[in-house]
Amino acid sequence: MNLLFDFTILHVLISLIALISGGALAAAFAKGDDPRGTRLTFLWSTAANLLTGFLFPFHEVTPAIVVGVINTAILIGTIIAYRKGGARGLWPVTYKIGALTLLYFNCLVLIAQSFQKVPVLHAVAPVGNELPVIVSQGVLFVVALLVGYAGLRGSRRQFP
Repeated sequence: MNLLFDFTILHVLISLIALISGGALAAAFAKGDDPRGTRLTFLWSTAANLLTGFLFPFHEVTPAIVVGVINTAILIGTIIAYRKGGARGLWPVTYKIGALTLLYFNCLVLIAQSFQKVPVLHAVAPVGNELPVIVSQGVLFVVALLVGYAGLRGSRRQFP
């Protein structure tokens, strides 16, 4: 095994933790909850995912780097919104929108990586802009909107 392969495995495991905890957090938002352990797991694993993503060797700016920079800004804003807000004003809503947006981008990267790395999917869409990829991303977008609506609707029960 080489070091880059081991590092890639670590990055993928961290990504899976971020995806699973993000899904659990989104479900909690829909119920009007925000469990501390799930929140911390999601935010820390997302931060670790971003950090490990930036540590891969690269020679030019790629879409992954751009998404990483955008996610870093969203993560910082999400943490600030959570820490500042408590239950007052727009801070809780800003925090939830930030967390759900981070989850959306994590899922978007999962789709892109799956079509690049999973042989069966890659055979169907070798370039990455074919109909199966576009449909997958479209379905994700609709699901993200529905989950976001449910999560923000749940915040009315939690926050005055």
